[in-house]
Amino acid sequence: MNMMIRDVPKSERPRERMVKEGPQSLSNQELIALLLGSGTKSESVINLSAKVIKHFDGLKLLKDASIKELQDIRGIGEAKAVILKAALELGRRVQQSTFEDRYTIRSPEDVANYMMEEMRHLTQEHFVCLYLNTKNHVIHKQTIFIGSLNASIVHPREVFKEAFRYSAASIVCLHNHPSGDVSPSHEDMEVTKRLVECGKMMGIDLLDHVIIGEHRFCSLKEKGYI
Repeated sequence: MNMMIRDVPKSERPRERMVKEGPQSLSNQELIALLLGSGTKSESVINLSAKVIKHFDGLKLLKDASIKELQDIRGIGEAKAVILKAALELGRRVQQSTFEDRYTIRSPEDVANYMMEEMRHLTQEHFVCLYLNTKNHVIHKQTIFIGSLNASIVHPREVFKEAFRYSAASIVCLHNHPSGDVSPSHEDMEVTKRLVECGKMMGIDLLDHVIIGEHRFCSLKEKGYI
């Protein structure tokens, strides 16, 4: 049933309910409807927001949708697509800013908490380095490589170049397993061994190499590879 917002009692409309009951009272569909603002001549904004959720099979895929992919949905033009993308990006930045105020790494759990939300949904392997000062504060984060991990591709030169640029005292490396399985592969161990050896020569310690999965992680230090 394609009921228009004007047909819904005022007290039950998403905007009025948000003001009265707070954003937590609204469904994902209603929140998206508020961002879209309006539907089309033949379709209500509530139905349009339902199409968005169905098209991306929920919020997980919507999070990474491009403006062009949003526009593939009938009724979503450039303006609506830009607003949705802006809201998703703002949410990502708010999530990240929670940790960026001199976040301190004391354990593998700290590493996982810092990077889990950013990395657990990635569909390709990303090799990321966190650069720390002498107090183990994160002073820089850099994605070094995207693709299947290989000791010949993840070159220590790229890893330690950033360490020198930011005068880092130590490094923590991470990469994700899109499968969700965090068991270290032979390549993971070889990359770790190579970086540890180079770090010792340069006086910059590799503190850990953490593998990120779906709400799971594995520390190669805890496994005895560092």
